[in-house]
Amino acid sequence: MNILVTLTYYHPHWTGLTVIARHLAEGLAARGHTVTVLTSQHERALPKRDEINGVQVVRVPSVGRVSRTAVMPSFPVALARLTARNEVVHLHTPMPEAVLVVAQARLLGRPTLITHQGDVVMPAGVANGVIQHAMDASIGLAMRLADRVVVHAADYARHSQFLAPHAGRIDGIYPPVILPAPRPDVVCAWRQQLGLADKRVVGFAGRFVEEKGFDFLLQAVPLVRSRLPDVHFVFAGDTDIAYERFFDRCRALFAEHGGSVTRLGLLRDQQMADFYAMCDLFVLPSRSDSFAMVQVEAALCGTPLVSTDIPGAREVVRATGAGRLVRPGDPVALADGIVEILRDPAPYRPSQQAVRAVFDPERSVSQYEDVLLGLVRARRAHASASADA
Repeated sequence: MNILVTLTYYHPHWTGLTVIARHLAEGLAARGHTVTVLTSQHERALPKRDEINGVQVVRVPSVGRVSRTAVMPSFPVALARLTARNEVVHLHTPMPEAVLVVAQARLLGRPTLITHQGDVVMPAGVANGVIQHAMDASIGLAMRLADRVVVHAADYARHSQFLAPHAGRIDGIYPPVILPAPRPDVVCAWRQQLGLADKRVVGFAGRFVEEKGFDFLLQAVPLVRSRLPDVHFVFAGDTDIAYERFFDRCRALFAEHGGSVTRLGLLRDQQMADFYAMCDLFVLPSRSDSFAMVQVEAALCGTPLVSTDIPGAREVVRATGAGRLVRPGDPVALADGIVEILRDPAPYRPSQQAVRAVFDPERSVSQYEDVLLGLVRARRAHASASADA
């Protein structure tokens, strides 16, 4: 197949969405398909054309940003050219140009697959409300026009009000999660360097935005330490989020618990594997989450989990049994779950073999390949029948 993949940001931009999109694109390219990614040139230093692990990357210059998305005036021209050259279009949402992508594909007779990586959840405010309404309208119409829609977890789709009108057309496919093995010697040295050799370490990670619920975890810190004084919290992730200043609202909590919380900044790939292995427990306190790739990564490194019991965020714990689910938005419940597992982690400690039995990246790529091949074969059959007529 010749596959066009499009999304707002791609490698080296670093979010769960971009990592999943990259693993899928590279997985399909490794199977002999021609994969082209159309995305934004979100940094001027990035080349407009690139090849990354067998995937052709075309970057459209960005003239700025509105909230979370890049402004790309020349995107429609590049989209039309590349859609004509490919057999099927794979779109990752949220993306403001979603309806344009699907409409262009339909105009040229190309089938489309949407992987919906999560509903748009904006903070309160008039401007954010306008942005959310516009995004929802574009993505919703795109879903009505697309041939197939996939989400990472069927449980999330069943409980999403935004996805409810499309419920009968949505399939759940776990994303491919790939992570190098932790390095025990590096993990041990890192613990020593951070002064955590004699501590029980609780990790949390991600973009520091409101929907991740890190404020609930910070409120739970003194509740945990009052019962387990040797617990230390470690955060891996970016706090300088241009489109959302949630970290500024949490500075007082960080200051209050500064001696109990260490910030490591943004980590990637091997560093993340070592980070998970350094932790005795990984916590996801999200307000909303379509699928928590970080939970799969942590479980692959043998680290048990605590998660809020909400659709998407609870998927990994339910599927593997590698942790506890707690009431969302409740620092006391969060603290109780953390203390329970730290006191007796053995029943929740996952093995890599057990996690891979559920979250197998090759199986995920195969399922996507089957969907895309089905769309392409249907189009080829239709074209052949039309030619015969």
